[in-house]
Amino acid sequence: MAGIAKKKSAGPPSRVWVTLRTLWQEKHLILFKAEYTFLVAAVLWFLEIGINVWVIQKVAYTEIDWKAYMDEVEGVINGTYDYTQLKGDTGPLVYPAGFVYIFTALYYATDHGANIRTGQYLFAVFYLLNLLLVFRIYHRTQKVPPYVFFFVCCASYRIHSIFVLRLFNDPVAMLLLFGAVNLFLDRHWMLGCGIYSLAVSVKMNVLLFSPGLLFVLLWEFGLLKTLPKLSLCAAIQLLLGLPFLLENPVGYISRAFDLGRQFFFKWTVNWRFLPEEVFLNRYFHVALLAAHVLTLLLFTFQRWKRPGESIMALLKDPAKRSQPMRKLSADHMVLILFTSNFIGMCFSRSLHYQFYVWYFHTLPYLLWSGGVKKLAHLLRVLILGLIELSWNTYPSTVYSSAALHVCHLIILVSLWLAPTLHGHHGDGKSQDKPKRQ
Repeated sequence: MAGIAKKKSAGPPSRVWVTLRTLWQEKHLILFKAEYTFLVAAVLWFLEIGINVWVIQKVAYTEIDWKAYMDEVEGVINGTYDYTQLKGDTGPLVYPAGFVYIFTALYYATDHGANIRTGQYLFAVFYLLNLLLVFRIYHRTQKVPPYVFFFVCCASYRIHSIFVLRLFNDPVAMLLLFGAVNLFLDRHWMLGCGIYSLAVSVKMNVLLFSPGLLFVLLWEFGLLKTLPKLSLCAAIQLLLGLPFLLENPVGYISRAFDLGRQFFFKWTVNWRFLPEEVFLNRYFHVALLAAHVLTLLLFTFQRWKRPGESIMALLKDPAKRSQPMRKLSADHMVLILFTSNFIGMCFSRSLHYQFYVWYFHTLPYLLWSGGVKKLAHLLRVLILGLIELSWNTYPSTVYSSAALHVCHLIILVSLWLAPTLHGHHGDGKSQDKPKRQ
């Protein structure tokens, strides 16, 4: 009897013990099973704290745009609200008003821009927050094997450089963008649209996500319920730009949202194999824009929309559609948004080195979402490596830019061959279930 009582008191093993035992049993699979995303990401994130400190302390800072940013916001601080009068030593101010406010805060935090080291540590914080948001997206979708996250953070020299050695505004815009994507996954649509608009106000490249976002909003809400969310995005742009719009509206809009800005051939990463006169030719730019729009339309009608259903059905209230549509899963929401941005990158008039951060963190997701079965793990990693090599080749060469386009083409074709959304409706995983409308 005593023996039985003693056995009963031991009780079932604790949850922590069970978890540790499972981890030990599956130790050889931790890097390959997507359910261990959180564990691997957590280890890498803490490693990244040390890596960023080491980079800041040991690698020389390179001045490119920081001083120009500080000169531009200093002009605003001194009372100049005419955008055509605001400039730095690398040229005129060409970013929307959100950039001005955020970098004004950084101006004061870094002793009027003079304390570069403080600026670097602030950007290291941005880097770590950005990585948290990215890892959360990968944790929610559980599509990419955890070993790939080593390439998402620790292995990329260029991304660390863009954040903590160059202090560009691109990382700030992408930090806000990934914040918005996380809010969309949690179904906080209005707040997500507000943060998305704030990201656009830092740098216009975030607009490359907008075709995908519009499709997602129409799928979820129909046209009438989408309009308030679009109106919020527009209102935020108007509110942020108000002091400059009141001073010189044409000057602000033409500078902050200049879609026709000419790029220098010497900085291009993606079109080095072209003659400079072709690179600068307006007909070439129009052809790229046409290819961009056509590819977006093809994906919208053939890959995102359900076959046999009119695109006009998306304009109706979901409750009034002839065929009810389930809520998009986290996986497919992210796929549409990231694909929309990637298509824009493929047909960009020019990509400069800091633009790598525009799509770097989305590349593993896109590669593991593709429908080409022959793209085995090794080949996908090879493509990631070739893209990294292309972006780290300075100055770019005919071969590095051609290799980048080949990699982009493989990813694009793979995405085209991926299963269509209509075959995978529903939330699938418990973590994808909507929290609230």
